[in-house]
Amino acid sequence: MHDDRLVRTQQALRSQGLDALLVGPSADLRYLVGYHALPLERLTLLVVPVDGEPILVAPELEAARVRESGADRFADPRTYGERDDPVRLVVDHLRACGAASHLAVQDRLWASFTLALQAALPDARWEPGSQVMRELRLHKTGDEIEALRAVGAAIDEVHAQVPSLLRPGRTEAEVGRDLHELILQDHDEVNFVIVASGPNGASPHHETGDRSLQDGDAIVVDIGGTRDGYCSDMTRNYVVGHAPEGYPELHAVLEEAQDLAVAAVRPGVTAASIDAAARDHITAAGFGEHFIHRTGHGIGVEEHEEPWIVGGNEQPLAPGMAFSVEPGIYIPDRYGARIEDIVVVTDDGVERLNLRPRGIVAGG
Repeated sequence: MHDDRLVRTQQALRSQGLDALLVGPSADLRYLVGYHALPLERLTLLVVPVDGEPILVAPELEAARVRESGADRFADPRTYGERDDPVRLVVDHLRACGAASHLAVQDRLWASFTLALQAALPDARWEPGSQVMRELRLHKTGDEIEALRAVGAAIDEVHAQVPSLLRPGRTEAEVGRDLHELILQDHDEVNFVIVASGPNGASPHHETGDRSLQDGDAIVVDIGGTRDGYCSDMTRNYVVGHAPEGYPELHAVLEEAQDLAVAAVRPGVTAASIDAAARDHITAAGFGEHFIHRTGHGIGVEEHEEPWIVGGNEQPLAPGMAFSVEPGIYIPDRYGARIEDIVVVTDDGVERLNLRPRGIVAGG
């Protein structure tokens, strides 16, 4: 798998007239060679020349982790000591490969490393690495879709247990800790846990806190983790006891909007049209000003990646693209609601990867 990805990376470099791609600790590094590098002040850098052998420059004290990851099977490790110059290792390899003129650097490489590389290669032209990696990661293979399907089923099972955690008097933080443990039962790591009760639900990225759950609360639960290198991300809405006034009607609009957006997914339509399918329905129901974010984001080795499901993005959808569909309605000082499923574009339509009921669920 990683050999194939590196070959396709070199093909992308050649087609774009680039000499090499430089990748630091990131999802791109995990995607290309399977190494989950620590983002240290010491340089770790995968160097993929258009012609020649990829190398992985890493601190000597990280050599064991490189071997344990298996990355040394796909890129020759070049380790360096505390008094060595890792930038020189990178530059020497690029020049040996005749690949030091037109370079792509991974978007999230620390500025200090990028500046050091640019200083060492003052005549080189530089491009963002995303222009190389975008197409590789955007179109998922069958194995990647199966990994997303499996991790989607795993987060479904966590949501199935949420109602038993929601009781008056428990804090958001207590529920969040329970969810953290449940996610780890069938994920390798927890990426995030949002438990937003009552008025906190009106903040889409609320930090789970010390507010105690109360009878009549609406609660947004948005959770996700990573399993076998691929991410889950799913949101459902719950109530403690009875639903607050106006909430069932709001939630019904949201369910309809999410269903309309998912039903609109098929090859050839634009990302913007999926956003419009949800947004137009919410606006027509009188809640347009309370839908304050995009309708979705891509998912794969990162929980947020391309494609962006947002107005203005005229990118056509294609089979193998995976993304969230998550419209939300947020009423300040009262409550909020968001319904989120991961979907995959198929040859003739769409597949939902999250299958839990989308209606309001009572806790307790």
